Amino acid sequence: MTGNNPAVPDYELAETLELTTAEQVRAIADPLRTTILGLLHERAATVTELATAVKRPKSTVAHHVKVLADAGILRVVRTRKVRAIEERFYGRAARSFYVGLGRQGGKLPEDFNDFEVAAEESRTAYDEGQLRSFIRHARIPEERAGEFWRGVHELIDTFDKLPRAGDTTYGFTVGLYPIVDYPTLPPTADEG
Repeated sequence: MTGNNPAVPDYELAETLELTTAEQVRAIADPLRTTILGLLHERAATVTELATAVKRPKSTVAHHVKVLADAGILRVVRTRKVRAIEERFYGRAARSFYVGLGRQGGKLPEDFNDFEVAAEESRTAYDEGQLRSFIRHARIPEERAGEFWRGVHELIDTFDKLPRAGDTTYGFTVGLYPIVDYPTLPPTADEG
């Protein structure tokens, strides 16, 4: 989006939505549906526009949009009349989603891995020497990990709200995870 209105996306949405059912988690675990959600970060779109963007049949995209809408993850944000037919523009229910573990009645599907998606998406960038990535390890208390993650979340929020412009879409993947068996140095003589 360019011009004087830098709001991304071009419709109102909640900042966060807690996913509390297996149906909701399954809905966002599909790669095509996550792509649709990513596109709707930019602006509201019709099924036809989404189908064109992902180069898939309109009927396939309509099915995936319905799954997301039925799960409460997408919603109709506006409509317009086109030759006696009401065209629906879909938008995300929230800017970001998180899984509310422990509150759902049904069994959740196995954990899905955003890094698996990122690895597949970034393959061409890696081959062309355009992948920017880091991995670091730090032995820190859990409270510090929580503080750090809150800072990362602020950075993600900033990235999500960037005006859409330019010709290239960039992926941004982050993670913070405990490593149980990572080696540690023995204490020094003055620590022991």
